Amino acid sequence: MIGYATLGTNDLTKAATFYDPLMGLLGATRLWDYERGIGWGVSPERPALGILKPFDGQPATVGNGTMVALEVDTRELVEQAHLLAQTLGGQNEGDVGPRGEGFYGCYFRDLDGNKLCVYCRS
Repeated sequence: MIGYATLGTNDLTKAATFYDPLMGLLGATRLWDYERGIGWGVSPERPALGILKPFDGQPATVGNGTMVALEVDTRELVEQAHLLAQTLGGQNEGDVGPRGEGFYGCYFRDLDGNKLCVYCRS
């Protein structure tokens, strides 16, 4: 159902230095790259994640209650993503670990304050 999700940024170059290695770790590459935004995915036929400067030219802001969750295949990738996000300047929003039955995940914020989750199902 979801084709792509986008998050706002006020500095596309800085955001790319965060997302390029993180998305690479998760098996995604750039699917699009233009003046206002960059999008990553595993294929053009699968959902993608984009980082964009707002169309209206106003500053990007963080949505209260907004979060993008990215599913991976293993607990090791969850752990690696959490560590990499923090190494790249992201902020921890929830340590790696189980969250209920069959869910293993972590939470962090990117350089613009957008909240993300990386998780796997066991």
